[in-house]
This record gives sequence, C-alpha cells and structure tokens, in this order.
Amino acid sequence: MPFEKLGISAPIIKALKEAGYTYPTAIQKKAIPEALKGKDILGLAQTGTGKTAAFAVPTLQLLSNTKPNKRKIRSLILTPTRELAIQIHDSFKTYGHYLPLKSTVIFGGVGQGKQVNALRSGVDILIATPGRLNDLIGQGYVDLSTVEIFTLDEADRMLDMGFIHDIKKLIKILPTHKQTLLFSATMPKEIQEIVNTLLKDPITVSVSPVSSTVDTIKQYVYFVDKKQKSNLLINLLKKDIPGSVLVFTRTKHGADKVVKDLNKEKITALAIHGNKSQNARQRALQNFKDYKTQVLVATDIASRGIDIHELSHVINYDLPEESESYVHRIGRTGRAGNEGEAISFCSFQEKNLLKDIEKLTQQKIEVLTHAAFPMEDTTPKQKPKQKNARPKQNNQKRRSPKRHGSKY
Repeated sequence: MPFEKLGISAPIIKALKEAGYTYPTAIQKKAIPEALKGKDILGLAQTGTGKTAAFAVPTLQLLSNTKPNKRKIRSLILTPTRELAIQIHDSFKTYGHYLPLKSTVIFGGVGQGKQVNALRSGVDILIATPGRLNDLIGQGYVDLSTVEIFTLDEADRMLDMGFIHDIKKLIKILPTHKQTLLFSATMPKEIQEIVNTLLKDPITVSVSPVSSTVDTIKQYVYFVDKKQKSNLLINLLKKDIPGSVLVFTRTKHGADKVVKDLNKEKITALAIHGNKSQNARQRALQNFKDYKTQVLVATDIASRGIDIHELSHVINYDLPEESESYVHRIGRTGRAGNEGEAISFCSFQEKNLLKDIEKLTQQKIEVLTHAAFPMEDTTPKQKPKQKNARPKQNNQKRRSPKRHGSKY
C-alpha cells in the first residue's frame, strides 16, 4: 500500500517521495489514517519501526488544513533526549517541506538565546525536551494555551530518565480540548496511568509485542572476559566489520576508554555521552553520518536519538543494566525494514543481564565463539560494599574505666 492510499495530502506525498519514502511501515499504516480523523492514538511499537512519521505526517496535514492569523504554538512534541529532539525536528522539516508551517526545537545543554529568538518570531510546531521546556515556560517565553495536538514520544524512556514529574506538570497547563498522540516501545504501569489520564477513547495501534526486537535484526553474543573486550572489538572491526559501527558502553568513562583504544589502532572513533557538550555531540554524530568516523561509541543517553539510515551493526560492548535498554540500543539498526546485526559482548559477571534480556525479548540469542578470546575469568560478580556500614561489634564486654579522684 503506497502513502497515497492513507489519505495524505499532495504536498506531503511529494516531500516523502523526494526523501525516498515509498511504502509506509506497519505502524504508519495503522496510525496515520486514525490520527487524520482527529483520534487520540496510543502507539505501541518497538524502536526503528517508523514512529516519527506516524505522528509527524498527520500533525503536519491537520495543521495545514487551517491557517490562523498569528503564528502560535499549535503542536507540541515532547521527547526525552536532545539527539532525538533534533532528529524529530529534521523529520518535520523534511515531511513539511512544501507546507507553510514553521517548526523549531528547544533542548538543554546549550545557551537559550537562539531558541528564545525562534520562539519570539513565532512557531507552529515546537519539539522540546522536558527540562528546557519547563524552564522557558517559567521564564514566560512559552505559551501552550493554543496547542491543538500534543505528542508524547518515547514515553517509557521519559519514565526511565526521571521526567515523569515534568510530564505531569505540563499536562496540567495544556488545553483540555486537544488531540493527543502517545508512542512508546514498552508500557510500564506508570505510563499506563498517564494514558488513562491524558488520552480520551484512544485508538490503540500495536504492530508487535511490546518490548520485542525487530525481526530484521540478527542477534549474536560472544562470551568474553571483560579485559579482552577491547581486543575482540578491534579484531572484529579490522577483519569482519569494515563499515560504520555503533558501540554502546555502560558508562561515560568506558566510552572514552573504548575510543582511546580504537584510535591507538588507527580506527577512527568518537564518543557521545552526557559529559560532552551539545556541540561536540552533534559534531560526533554528524561525522558518523557523513562516514568520516567509522565508530561512534555511545552511552544509553543516545540509544533513542541516533537515526542512521542503513546502519548495519550495533555492538553492545557492555550489556545494559536494564533489559529495555537493550531493545532500544539494537533498534538503531534494522530500521524501516532494513537488515542489521546486533553483537553483544558478555562477560561471566554479566550472564544474569543476558538472561534478563532473553526473558524480556522472549528470544534466545545465538552464541558465537572466537578462539583467540575464550572466556576464562569465572569470578563471581562482587557485591558492592554498603556505605556507612556499622563495624562488627566485639562480643567481649567492655570494662568500665576506673575512676580516680575528682577527675570524673
């Protein structure tokens, strides 16, 4: 079924074709027609299935049907990370290229001057992260009283990152009468509570089991000692994976160390994580997209904000502490029907994390072996020491000191 049969207007169809879109994905087929009717949408789909177009296309079309005299915020898209906010803004500009609508994006980590100027000049569509949005609302730069369509994207990630209170604060100031589109890859109880509060008679659109991974992604795992992970990664990059690779680590320090190890071996790599400035993160991402950098090493903060067309490989250098993060990490490949491979490195101490991932995804991950890097370290994972632990008491009774004269 081509996009034309979904009831999409000619200007958007033209922009989609120029961007290389021919056929809609499953989530787009189900969500776009219902959203165009003005229905509230609860979209459940794993990452990489085309959710952005599923809410961006109907938003653009509905707003373009009417032309208000003054340019005010008519659509708000709330998203958890800077990278994802920028990606969504780019998508709105692409799909709405032939429409007289203006959009802008606001996020933290950079000066607010340019963002404030953009807001002052007037926008129809605002894409924002919760922190910066609430900050600018508090300063009087953002008025949400004219919002007609509210989209909450990656709702479960919002919960993971501690934005639940920011969301509840925004819900209170948004207009009562509006269309709401909520998309999420997983549906924890807290998000279900928001759904019950925010959406009115929603159309539920689900294209696959919640927390599942995309079928086009082949998943593999190497059991390898922690100290040999770097050597295994270098070996794979030099011999088996010559193209662009996205590598995930658990910590910022770990990401920087992997970059250092790769650069020593003349493999171009850059890191992207929370300690990097926004400009540095965008520069690293752009260099990766432009194939100037072979390897991008990221922490989970970037797992949902990286959209690289035809990215063939994702490597989990460290397994994530939360199983849901695995789904979002590997979802950077195998996007929109393309094939991809996800390779995980699992030390003996991470085996329980692997079990949790397989339980969540209901899939057994195929094990690969490398003769040069066998698992030899089977030391159990040490439990973290408790802070402020009370010292052990001596069982012997303490004798009271002798008292002499008037000193006591």
